[in-house]
Amino acid sequence: MRRPPLAAAHLALGARMTPFGGWEMPLSYPTGTIAEHVACRRSAVVFDVSHLGTVRVEGPGSFDRLQGALTNDLAKVGPGRAQYTHLCDEDGSVLDDLIVWWLAEEVFDVMPNASNTARVLEAVGGVDTTAERAVLAVQGPEARRRLASVSPEAAAVGRFRVARVGWQGVALAVAGTGYTGEDGVEVAVPTAAAAALWEAVVAAGVLPAGLGARDTLRLEAGLPLHGHELGPGITPLQAGLPWVVGWAKPAFPGKAALEAERAAGPARLLRGIATEGRRPPRSGQEVLVGGHVAAPLTSGNFSPVLGHGIALAFLPATVPVGAPAKVVARGADLPARVVALPFVGKG
Repeated sequence: MRRPPLAAAHLALGARMTPFGGWEMPLSYPTGTIAEHVACRRSAVVFDVSHLGTVRVEGPGSFDRLQGALTNDLAKVGPGRAQYTHLCDEDGSVLDDLIVWWLAEEVFDVMPNASNTARVLEAVGGVDTTAERAVLAVQGPEARRRLASVSPEAAAVGRFRVARVGWQGVALAVAGTGYTGEDGVEVAVPTAAAAALWEAVVAAGVLPAGLGARDTLRLEAGLPLHGHELGPGITPLQAGLPWVVGWAKPAFPGKAALEAERAAGPARLLRGIATEGRRPPRSGQEVLVGGHVAAPLTSGNFSPVLGHGIALAFLPATVPVGAPAKVVARGADLPARVVALPFVGKG
């Protein structure tokens, strides 16, 4: 089990730690998951996301290597931009979803999920630099204003933009990305300076938040999680992400399978399920539509903003939004309906 560079800082704040993707990460702090969640929707929080991988791909041919391995079309962006993309198997299944930070002309940081760094390294080449940095995600409608008191340059990095900025004599890499449905940035900081930056951000009035709130926030935003809404047997089209495929670019793993699925139309689609009452639906419970078992829930929880349960499931493409449903739960079934995503919009 790997520990992030900021483990001591989390423990000093009373964080409850949990295993995740081979790392020991903060699940929540004494404030609690719901308070952390609400703070992100209303003000600003900071997550330690150092468990995400970083694979540095640079030098001649680096663009072509990434373009030939990943689904999205890097030619649509350029240096100083970030792009969400997928690594697919030949059958179109999503092996990992990741973000590419295009730092300079021939310098890319590829950010895979925690457990997939080795797989992505094998697919795109490069060097694993995960151990050299920590990554802080500052998120929420007040995130930029509060971060500006620490680093105005970092706070000014626009949505899906990337920049290198200086802070207290160290170089930060900053991207206008996140995983909450709110505005904010993610900051890669050299390991030796990570604790100082964390303390400065918290001192600026940004509340520490753990993986519990990160999960409920991404669920409200309808964002897929690898291992739940993305993985073996699940394609970008089924997950409602056709825009992540560069249809016009040359071949990449899975392109032929995805083109065939696009032509036929996906048989199933990721849908939102809203349940009545505060009792949360859970991953693995079955959702019934029209009296038939349609699918297991891939994710489920209580929505602090909406005040009722929400979940995700892959349903037949013929099931319309608004259809009545029922979640089979121990004790009593949960009345539900199929809803459009996201459950909660930005702001």
